[in-house]
Amino acid sequence: MYLRLTGKGNKDATMPLSEPVLRALLAAASDRTTGPVVLTKRGTAQNRRSADGRCKIPVKRAGLPAGTHPHPMRHATITAALDAGAPLRDVQIFARHSDPRITTRHDAMAGAGAAKTWTGTPRTR
Repeated sequence: MYLRLTGKGNKDATMPLSEPVLRALLAAASDRTTGPVVLTKRGTAQNRRSADGRCKIPVKRAGLPAGTHPHPMRHATITAALDAGAPLRDVQIFARHSDPRITTRHDAMAGAGAAKTWTGTPRTR
């Protein structure tokens, strides 16, 4: 299953979805077939600020440092995928990076200690 979306810079993208993610998106969309998938409590489209707010409870439950925001979690996910040996092209598509050099930058930055900050685990290489 794939999700077609409009991302940053109004760029169209197609993203592969796992079954659990698909179920979560379908639950979030409810009966709606158009418009934003994730809504705020007021029924408006979620933006960057509301996404930050939604992350506070799961961040606390996971024992991550206060102030952890979605972008560092995205960075940690990309770094973890590269560390686990996922093909660079697959990670690039997941991250919606236009250039693989942007994706490899995550790996290089993690080598400098960034991954330890957000994953809470030591690097193996």
